[in-house]
Amino acid sequence: MPFNIRMGVPGMEAAWNDLVARARCGTLDREKTKSYRKLTKALGYLREDPRHNSLASHEIDVLSRKCGFKVFQSYLENRTAASGRLFSTYGPEKGDITILGVEPHPEGEKRGAYERIKLASMPLRKT
Repeated sequence: MPFNIRMGVPGMEAAWNDLVARARCGTLDREKTKSYRKLTKALGYLREDPRHNSLASHEIDVLSRKCGFKVFQSYLENRTAASGRLFSTYGPEKGDITILGVEPHPEGEKRGAYERIKLASMPLRKT
């Protein structure tokens, strides 16, 4: 069963909607187009199997403690030191995965780099 991918609010939802709109209009520059393709590929893997080998998903304890729920980091690409990272969590509904942020790889994680990451909030449950 594929997961439903949701965007965190307000930051990720607004950024994703803007990115998709610009991609459809063909107004993304070369770097943004590459990033968009990597992100959509990673979201496809995440939707089908959050434990897909290409994602190398793992929990980030610092962010989990900060948010009060498990936060996972997944790779947007492998074998690239400064490649992008996708931060996500399960929920708010069963079968949902919420994207909380997309950031470059936090450098110097021993110096509190993960604590400086800004994440979106989880959307509200449907009533």
